[in-house]
Amino acid sequence: MEFDDIKSSAALIYDEFIQNADSRTEEWLLMSSPLPQTIIIAAYIYFVTSLGPRMMENRKAFDLKGVLIVYNFGVVALSLYMCYEFVMSGWGTGYSFHCDLVNYSDSPQALRMAATCWLYYFSKFIEMLDTVFFVLRKKNSQVTFLHVYHHSIMPFTWWFGVRFAPGGMGTFHALLNCVVHVIMYTYYGLTAMGPSYQKYLWWKKYLTTIQLIQFVLVTSHISQYFFMSNCPYQFPIFIYIIGLYGLIFLFLFLNFWYHAYTKGKRLPKVLQAQTWQHHTNGVMNGNAIHEKDE
Repeated sequence: MEFDDIKSSAALIYDEFIQNADSRTEEWLLMSSPLPQTIIIAAYIYFVTSLGPRMMENRKAFDLKGVLIVYNFGVVALSLYMCYEFVMSGWGTGYSFHCDLVNYSDSPQALRMAATCWLYYFSKFIEMLDTVFFVLRKKNSQVTFLHVYHHSIMPFTWWFGVRFAPGGMGTFHALLNCVVHVIMYTYYGLTAMGPSYQKYLWWKKYLTTIQLIQFVLVTSHISQYFFMSNCPYQFPIFIYIIGLYGLIFLFLFLNFWYHAYTKGKRLPKVLQAQTWQHHTNGVMNGNAIHEKDE
């Protein structure tokens, strides 16, 4: 009886909560409730931390060179498309980069922004393949808590973004993330093509700098909200989540920067490469082993 009461209370709370959701996105794939994505994320975590490593324990690592090339450049193409859509649906066609509210109308531009937000959300499930490829290639040391946390929390939080606030100032970090992913996955794709392409990767040492710039811009942009006298953004909770997320990863990358570029300079080259690999795999794709120049 008590369990039924708890279940009824939970259902009432959820119904009241979901009443404030954006009705435009209700029928879209995975948007009916957070349950389907929760099952997918739970299955992902179980596979990459338990089932996958056990399945691969007595098997030879898969050679996924061709798959990685297609996958990485596929993500590049998708990220370029999302950049274009974010720009054309708001960030290059009217947004002020200050207090930009969510447009809940059925206008073509508002619907285009909502659709782009959903596509960005769905892309986070595609990027879970980063970790799956680690497992299949028996690179289990790359499957760190930070890496799995990043790939799990992004789709989970973005479900609420698409259902409640698909647009406005809360999407700036998504645009930046798409730009950075174009650069990062281009690097991973070229690296996957083999040693003959290493000469084209002279810019790999700037990847961490680019990541740092991303988090500085995200944190700076979203922090404006706290200094505005009047910004009626519809769901301030997302401002706090984005701000906290930006600060956390800014700190993590600054910590990496210190260890890899300050302390790391005193290490032998092989240990510098290990330091680079260990610190970047948490939030970077990691389809290739990163080597840090002396």
